[in-house]
Amino acid sequence: MVGEFKAFLTKSNALALAVGVIIGAATGKVVTKLVEDILMPILGIVLPEGDWRSASIALPRGKALLYGDFFGAVVDFVCIAFVVFLIAKALLKPAEEAPAPPTKDCPYCLEKIPEAATKCKACASSVA
Repeated sequence: MVGEFKAFLTKSNALALAVGVIIGAATGKVVTKLVEDILMPILGIVLPEGDWRSASIALPRGKALLYGDFFGAVVDFVCIAFVVFLIAKALLKPAEEAPAPPTKDCPYCLEKIPEAATKCKACASSVA
């Protein structure tokens, strides 16, 4: 059973997934703290004074529409998404595109075909 478990961890991507989840959770904590402790105080200068996150509209039967809490969650999301974007842009490099294979034109139908082709895929003519 131990051997099967070891094979499962090494043959599947379970270990890589676990590492990714752990790193993702740690990154999430850093991003959350960056937003709460650095960005939100700066945004607090621009946002209205007072406890705007507790703003609500009273509804019948003792219920309340907590629109301040909702807008606070939207502001938090936008800030977190922006920080994640900046981190990803700084750390992840764009994938390099592979160069297109060399082609030539068929002399009969002018279709692009691979350079090494001896027959056109479109018109079935022999090409040298």
